[in-house]
Amino acid sequence: MALDEKILQLKREKKAIILAHNYQRPEVQDIADYVGDSIELSRKAMEEKEAEIIVFAAVDFMAESAAILNPEKKVLLPSAGARCPMAQMLTVDEIKRWRVLYPLVPLVLYVNTLASAKAYCDVCCTSANAVEVINALDAETVLFGPDHNLAEYVQEKTGKTIIPIPERGFCPTHLLFQPEEVQALKADYPDAVVMVHPECTAEMRKIADFVGSTSQMCQYAKKSNAEIFIVATEEGLLHRLRRENPSKRFVLAYEGAVCPNMKLNTLERIYLSLRNERHVVKVPEPIASKARKALEKMFEITH
Repeated sequence: MALDEKILQLKREKKAIILAHNYQRPEVQDIADYVGDSIELSRKAMEEKEAEIIVFAAVDFMAESAAILNPEKKVLLPSAGARCPMAQMLTVDEIKRWRVLYPLVPLVLYVNTLASAKAYCDVCCTSANAVEVINALDAETVLFGPDHNLAEYVQEKTGKTIIPIPERGFCPTHLLFQPEEVQALKADYPDAVVMVHPECTAEMRKIADFVGSTSQMCQYAKKSNAEIFIVATEEGLLHRLRRENPSKRFVLAYEGAVCPNMKLNTLERIYLSLRNERHVVKVPEPIASKARKALEKMFEITH
């Protein structure tokens, strides 16, 4: 029996669902019940009332969010080493330091943070809804972490003062994109539409035709009349874009834009994780309850 068939058989036997982030390997996306961004997937898991096990092919903070929002389900992370470098950049000690400096300023944390950090914030946001969340706050100054580029983007869009914590948090993959390479590609594809993730630098966002999250890029590509797109985000998204838009062409803005942590999840690791129910993600209840409130407040704001 082929490995994918073994996984599907185990999934049925154990009443499991498989979630795969947009940056996962093509074969992992193809076997998943749902493919999307981190919060989309956690919400899908909440809707799956019959599921007892969630296999989350992603990185640590995403599986933590699924565990926080689905406390009655067992959440498995196929590769224990799949950690988000940006999430590691914002520690609880760093948050406490900034809270002392700005005691009356609300703290908004990108979902790309660990549960221990989320427990100290007022509300969470995603790259798709960050502007909406910040606009909903009755405050002109906001602490925002951990991505400096997303904080800068939100400040541009809202006109509010956004203080990034830490001062230079970043996604190593999105920092790889450079305007010069996009301009070179535009010479080859003059009619191409440039789609850029807000975790990219301000210089990259300035040359973009569209700036948005992975889910927003998928929606934009479907609706657009353009036939060619230059895409500045992790290369895994191109598999989904091509599958959903077979008549359109998608070119990666930089061929080396691969998140090695996302790619740690393989079919073999998914099979072993599900078979042995290993790498269970557990968030201590005192932390989970506080982080859950921050996530639920985001849902209330963004419906």
